Amino acid sequence: MTTRNSRKRMARTACLTGLFVFAGNLISCSSSASQRSHITARRPAPVRVVHGKKEYGLASLYHDRRTASGERFNPKALTAAHRTLPFGSKVRVTAPSTGRSVIVRINDRGPFIRGRVIDLTPAAAAAIGLTKRMGVTRVIVAQ
Repeated sequence: MTTRNSRKRMARTACLTGLFVFAGNLISCSSSASQRSHITARRPAPVRVVHGKKEYGLASLYHDRRTASGERFNPKALTAAHRTLPFGSKVRVTAPSTGRSVIVRINDRGPFIRGRVIDLTPAAAAAIGLTKRMGVTRVIVAQ
């Protein structure tokens, strides 16, 4: 039968052994770059691609209360949010999967999620066939 002190000693020894093994793994992982040359890093796919006046990427459906331009958000209007286009500019958003397109006016800033090109109001999203269940779809944004 083991005593309380011997159980504590065994637990402490196991803990220290684990720490030493962990530290040894850390030291062995921090080797020079020449030893790690066989590891290749995967580069992420381009977030958005711009060809002339066309931008290829993902569009999403969004809901908001107030827009960055100061006007009230209207879910029935054909408007959208874009990161860089000036307010009031009109763009054609085409969904290649459905072949449908809609002309929207930029009145907000966004999308703030990596990989997205444009956020559409529910009316604009419905016009190109984007549903709530889909969430996002590939689009072409032409100025």
